[in-house]
Amino acid sequence: MTTQSLLLLVAFLVVLLALSYPLGLYLTRVGEDKPIRGLGWLAKIEHLLYRSAGVAPGSGMGWKSYAIALLVFNGVGALFVYAVQRLQLWLPGNPQGFANVSSDSAFNTAVSFVSNTNWQGYGGESTMSYLSQMLALTGQNFFSAATGMAVAYALIRGFSSRSSKSIGNFWIDITRSTLYVLLPLAVLFAVFLMGQGVIQNFSAYKEVTLIDPVSYTQPKAGPDGQPLKDAAGMPVLETLTARTQTLAMGPVASQEAIKMLGTNGGGFFNANSAHPYENPTPLSNFVQMLSIFLIPAGLCFAFGRMVGDIRQGWAVLGAMTAIFVVTTVVVLIAEQHAHPALQALGIDQAASALQSGGNMEGKETRFGISASALFAAITTAASCGAVNAMHDSFMPLGGLVPLVLMQFGEVVFGGVGSGLYGMLIFAILAVFIAGLMIGRTPEYLGKKIQSFDIKMASIAILVTPTLVLAGTAIALMADPGKAGILNPGAHGFSEILYAFSSAANNNGSAFAGLSANTPFYNVMLAIAMWFGRFAMIVPILAVAGSLAAKKRLEVNAGTMPTHGPLFVALLVGVVVLVGVLNYVPALALGPIVEHLQLYPH
Repeated sequence: MTTQSLLLLVAFLVVLLALSYPLGLYLTRVGEDKPIRGLGWLAKIEHLLYRSAGVAPGSGMGWKSYAIALLVFNGVGALFVYAVQRLQLWLPGNPQGFANVSSDSAFNTAVSFVSNTNWQGYGGESTMSYLSQMLALTGQNFFSAATGMAVAYALIRGFSSRSSKSIGNFWIDITRSTLYVLLPLAVLFAVFLMGQGVIQNFSAYKEVTLIDPVSYTQPKAGPDGQPLKDAAGMPVLETLTARTQTLAMGPVASQEAIKMLGTNGGGFFNANSAHPYENPTPLSNFVQMLSIFLIPAGLCFAFGRMVGDIRQGWAVLGAMTAIFVVTTVVVLIAEQHAHPALQALGIDQAASALQSGGNMEGKETRFGISASALFAAITTAASCGAVNAMHDSFMPLGGLVPLVLMQFGEVVFGGVGSGLYGMLIFAILAVFIAGLMIGRTPEYLGKKIQSFDIKMASIAILVTPTLVLAGTAIALMADPGKAGILNPGAHGFSEILYAFSSAANNNGSAFAGLSANTPFYNVMLAIAMWFGRFAMIVPILAVAGSLAAKKRLEVNAGTMPTHGPLFVALLVGVVVLVGVLNYVPALALGPIVEHLQLYPH
């Protein structure tokens, strides 16, 4: 690990802590439905929205009503996103005249953005109109992130409530999360990005003249559009010269801001955050990495304050940080090594230079190895999915880390809201295991953890590995699934495993070597995304309702502390063993085998 990598990681963590702690204080006031100083004018808009929707401020919901409202809201959102894509040719805001999106791709994208996955089987600048990007996709970037925050607040209230049937009101939680947190932060971040060079316009695409014309050869096509062949059956080639280039335009900064802050990850352009119009400078790259973790880290402090013990927030944050640092160091070290096959070229000097430089394949020279590898760890530790490098080109162990970080269940900071509530479910399991070890009824934050809570927590934890492993197995057995593999062997297996890990854990990044924009993968991955999101949320809301109804017990001599280093170590152990143990055989067939194949002797 180089000094540059170490300093970058330390600087990132220090700045993150400095920003997330005060944000946690602000998030506490949002979650507790308290007035926000200086934003009284937003309060008027908030109450106007409540009156328009018939929502009574201060009213509460049981967990079942909360879950139904959440599912209905997101179901309607999915239908809306689907409809906009299927009708975009006839809707305004389409200066390029893009055709309607196919039914299977529109279905996949609608589920993807509603579930906060933002998996993209399409090229944004060649498929989606400005209206589709702004109204459908960017809108869901806000609402899906706000949904995650609402569930996190509901679960926190389950711990902090004293024998209550209510876990809050979904409509109030999603309104306040959007109005007071996501919108203001997104506006500020979008202005910063525009200052760095991210474009924000409604112009038609621009045709510009190249300074240096580029010549290239390609197979010559006949009148039927098929490649022509000579007498020997070889393709007939023609030499062409490109003198112009088409530059895509659009309202990019506004989507980029919430893409990062909401841990969404869906890029305006197909190259995502490797595109200079989305991520133009090293400074924008650093701030984008910070923005991915900002709200998830801030919610840890909000959790501590809302349950009345800030140490609990530090403990959760400490467990997240410990796992993140260890895994990030692995990917940073792995990418500092070049491919061993380069040494077989017989050019010692060139091989030595490449070895010292590390693995630059698939990485942006503007950011280099350290910033690209760190970005990969951050985006898969959170459920963001934005990429500034191609994970498909990472070394096998470097590609293993993003896979494992997703397979933890996206709890290492995780998505906005989803990282916290996922980690709290592991905390419930940790105190249950500890209770079994010492022979007493487990308690967490004064609430007894009983059989119903463990059953619901088990469902929430086991949903994603079931979807990932079953989906991967089906894709490997089905001909349409195997047809999408572009790389044979262990790497091709890793591509499918990565796709389903990304979908079921609502990440959205890809190995990029799998042809996934097909009816088979669009439907299969959409199923994984929907149930990976909502089949986890419903049991968590059930846990919140169960905990809220229980009396909060006072701390006594027999209460196990859940804020010290011992509990942090226990929580990390449970996350590692329970979260990843299901995937060990699959990982052995993919990135681990590929790593061993680099050293055949």
